[in-house]
Amino acid sequence: MRGNAVQSDLDSESTIALDATFSVGSGLSGVGVYSREILNGLAASGMAGRWDWFYRSPRYWKALRLSKPANVSRLFLSDSWGNRRAALFHGLNQRLPRRRFLRQIATFHDLFVLSGVYSTPEFRERFAAQAREAASGADLIIAVSEFTAGQVERYLKVPRSRIRVVHHGVLPRVTQATMPRQKVVLCVGAIQRRKNQAGLVRAFRAMPADWKLILAGSQGYEADEVLAEIAKSPRRDDIRITGYLTDEEIGHWYAKASIFAFPSFDEGFGMPVLEAMTAGVPVIAGNRSALPEVCGDAAMLVDPENDDELANALTVLAQDTTFGEELSRRGKIRAAEFNWTTAVAETAAVYKELG
Repeated sequence: MRGNAVQSDLDSESTIALDATFSVGSGLSGVGVYSREILNGLAASGMAGRWDWFYRSPRYWKALRLSKPANVSRLFLSDSWGNRRAALFHGLNQRLPRRRFLRQIATFHDLFVLSGVYSTPEFRERFAAQAREAASGADLIIAVSEFTAGQVERYLKVPRSRIRVVHHGVLPRVTQATMPRQKVVLCVGAIQRRKNQAGLVRAFRAMPADWKLILAGSQGYEADEVLAEIAKSPRRDDIRITGYLTDEEIGHWYAKASIFAFPSFDEGFGMPVLEAMTAGVPVIAGNRSALPEVCGDAAMLVDPENDDELANALTVLAQDTTFGEELSRRGKIRAAEFNWTTAVAETAAVYKELG
């Protein structure tokens, strides 16, 4: 490991620091939910005496107005200056400050920016530089899936011996009340090429006339491709893009939908499939990246590049309610295997490796 010349014992008197930047705000992304759950879980764990939560501008100023645990200090995170008293720093979103701490860990969620054309060249260049710096500066790396661990190894040339896999947990989305399922196919996530809503729109043509397709998310990179597919679809009147939704509104759709479709090309984890399983919605997912690892045998896995295969899966679930109920049962069992208590404990175990 790097930095072995300096010894550091992590105990109840230590200070541990984390990059809390993405935990601030409402309607948190997957990285935001991860940050919030890891931060709060560790602060309550008793493994360290103090916790420094660092924030990059401008979220530092927003964070100052929020409540926090008594054993937490809030600090501004600069790349080149500032407090480095902590025995360990954990970058929760594959980024580390250039001026290092005594020991450093970085969590990697995905590397789809490097594995496919899913972003602008400018974003790709900036992301790649940050990822390389984080991989080089980390004593250990946490990957959120075996798939992501393989990407870190392949694209950033990190030895597998320096990578630990810690899966996300899942929390049920809040909904006001139980409601009857409707003939709705739901897909949750930003509208963009990587999520493959365009393929889902094409496959939806095969569904019976009384079904609706709900694309729950804001427009992301190259959303125009999806919009064009909707515009030329004979089912365009049955397709709706919701735009940004609150947690409660997303929970409402999970409670309402009869099929959850997530035919993504590339996912570092795929938290929405577990949210759908927790809500009892039978799941169709892409058969690549981290999705098979997360779904296990609790979803119909399809080739996301094969519209006919996706269409067949949709029609099977639309017609075979018994099979749908079986997938729902398996999904609830599968989702229960992913919890934040375990994720926090496994993260703490990685910290102790550096003690």
